[in-house]
Amino acid sequence: MTELPPLREVISKYGLAAKKSLGQNFLFDLNLTGRIARSAGNLEHCTVLEIGPGPGGLTRALLDNGAGKVIAIERDRRSIEALKDVQAAYPGRLEVIEGDAMKLDLSILPDGPVKIVANLPYNIGTALLVQWLENLDRFEGLTLMFQREVGDRLTASPGEKNYGRLSVLAQRLCYVEKMFGVDRNAFVPPPKVWSSVIGFQPRKTPLAEADPKVLEAVTRAGFGQRRKMLRSSLKTLGVDAEALCTAAGVEPTDRAERIDVEGWCSLARTLVKMAP
Repeated sequence: MTELPPLREVISKYGLAAKKSLGQNFLFDLNLTGRIARSAGNLEHCTVLEIGPGPGGLTRALLDNGAGKVIAIERDRRSIEALKDVQAAYPGRLEVIEGDAMKLDLSILPDGPVKIVANLPYNIGTALLVQWLENLDRFEGLTLMFQREVGDRLTASPGEKNYGRLSVLAQRLCYVEKMFGVDRNAFVPPPKVWSSVIGFQPRKTPLAEADPKVLEAVTRAGFGQRRKMLRSSLKTLGVDAEALCTAAGVEPTDRAERIDVEGWCSLARTLVKMAP
């Protein structure tokens, strides 16, 4: 492990008080950041994309665990200045790009395998994941930290109370696994909730075929009124909801949480056929 000053010293030196507007909660526990990096598997053969590195705790762990190169996307100029010390300690292996991860052009990524490993800002984590799922062919795997509630939704099965739109969108394309939980007190400042590290391993082929935009619209309608039967909740799609369900092989009187991924994909494909 390369010698670098403790993260608390880095915070003090560069005035890195966490900004709520940027969703910043820093990890100081190097045992924890090392565990996250190891959870991503072998990193030696790939480029790692990290979002919001802050003072660089996870960045150090990724490099110490053999990442061939880390590309870190950071909006906070204070953090960019602080990361120069990490760049110097790992010559040629850390590239820091100032910018908004929500507007990231994935064409900047090099050819070859890429993994995303990140402690995501809570305020944009879900939106980022949906973007990446739409471009999953660019990634070998994702290891991401979310607030625990989001992690529970991502890994939920049909019939469970946390099963929802995110469960369907993610599980159609990936094997999704909760790796471990993270106590709120591991962060500075501590958030109000626990977090979960979630692993995403892309499937060779989707669990079922569906147009992603249509599937997102169908699941948004269904889970947006999850207490209603599908024959009612899917009326917002502008078609005969009961006929849609029947044609898709789904029971119109079921509620959204009872429909598996294949069922939602069938609804999406059928909606395309029924569209005028």
